[in-house]
Amino acid sequence: MSGAKSTTHDGNIDAAQRTASAVGPALSVIVPLYNEQESVGPLYAAIVQALAGLDRSFEMVFVDDGSKDDTVAVASGLARRDPRLRIVKFRRNYGQTAAMAAGIEHANGEVLITMDGDLQNDPADIPLLLEQIDAGFDVVVGWRHNRQDKLITRKIPSRIANWLIGKVTGVPIKDNGCSLKAFRAALIKRIPLYSEMHRFIPAMASIAGPRLAQIRVRHHARRFGESKYGLSRIYKVLLDLMVIKTIASFASRPLRWFALLSLPLFALAFFAFGQTVVDVLLMGEDAFSLPIAGSGVIFLGSGLILLCSGALAELIYARGDVRDREFLRLTQTILAGGRNPGADRTL
Repeated sequence: MSGAKSTTHDGNIDAAQRTASAVGPALSVIVPLYNEQESVGPLYAAIVQALAGLDRSFEMVFVDDGSKDDTVAVASGLARRDPRLRIVKFRRNYGQTAAMAAGIEHANGEVLITMDGDLQNDPADIPLLLEQIDAGFDVVVGWRHNRQDKLITRKIPSRIANWLIGKVTGVPIKDNGCSLKAFRAALIKRIPLYSEMHRFIPAMASIAGPRLAQIRVRHHARRFGESKYGLSRIYKVLLDLMVIKTIASFASRPLRWFALLSLPLFALAFFAFGQTVVDVLLMGEDAFSLPIAGSGVIFLGSGLILLCSGALAELIYARGDVRDREFLRLTQTILAGGRNPGADRTL
């Protein structure tokens, strides 16, 4: 579902660009924005400049994550002049992962590029990502080797998190937090994103066995505004890491794995009930041990709960992920150009 495309007042668009727009662009650049009114203009110009020399059609999808400043107004003005730019607007702030998911859903390109909207990622590095995609890789991850962030609150927690994520998931990414990444659309559009999962996309994609590359990219100090992230996100990363490990390990046959986990519990329950029966038969009712019998009931109940959880997981896996379709109802696509930008269409 691509959403509404912006119209333009500029008729100087070559025939090749019109044809590419009709069949879909080769490249989509997805940028989540949250209170970035000063950054939108320079970012748009930098993206256009970086891609102008490439022999491929492209589009830009800017996702406003419920900004409270003039981010939407500035972006809408740019979209009226350039049909390659489309805006997706949230009614309130949902977070970077939700914005990424909406941008991916609305993108039409064969290759999708994601990046931050604060000008810390450099659009001039996009051709380097595309070189790796053209070389046959499915996912290309940027690595901010000279990161321009605070040491205590950003760099050190990031290094610890990257090491931990690599150990738990088995996907040794040097910089999971870098938003500058390239994906084949056929792959990334099938990966469910929620909570803070945008930084775990390579680990999530590893289930499908993609070819993955990492390259060094530039990183600039923030020019405008303040960072939206801090130490408060650490606990979210840890919880999401547990979810990723569970999904990666149990995704294809959840009932089988839950059944294996329940076997020790059933064995303990069998032992406890067997011991109780033997004691009663050999020594009479006075030998009945309530703690042993009660432990058997607890172990049996826990094993049954695990089995039921596995059956529920199988049902969820079979039914698939339907959140995206429900999620689209929470967004609005701005129709720039001939129409009033305030006349948004709710999806």
